[in-house]
Amino acid sequence: MRSVLVACIGNICRSPMAQALLASALPRLQVLSAGLDALVGQPADAWSRELMAQRGLDIEAHRARQLTAAMCQEADLILVMDEAQRHYLHQRYPLTRGKLFRLGEAAGMDVPDPYRSGRPAFERSLQIIDAGTAAWVERIRKLQ
Repeated sequence: MRSVLVACIGNICRSPMAQALLASALPRLQVLSAGLDALVGQPADAWSRELMAQRGLDIEAHRARQLTAAMCQEADLILVMDEAQRHYLHQRYPLTRGKLFRLGEAAGMDVPDPYRSGRPAFERSLQIIDAGTAAWVERIRKLQ
């Protein structure tokens, strides 16, 4: 495995946090993030930046980008935040079959969107992102 793509809706809340956590745990992999309906060019949400900074991870340079077919084709693994996003990507990009999963797949959980919510919503989403990334890191390490 060489690359992981993490996606959410706007690419400013959940996927930048997941990207930072995965990239930190798997430094030999290319970890990218994008949005299904990205707020292109926008920085990560202030709560996302703060929560990552508290963990020593800097996402200040992050800028949202739109997910493309080319990104899906190049990625070895694609992780989304919920079942609706997984279904949408399967329909839009059939080439994702077999490599597209929810971040919280192991726990059977979706990651709720904290956009325009307060810190508690971001912390709750991050708890699920933490658990999801930890499970995927373990699976990926076994494959390498």
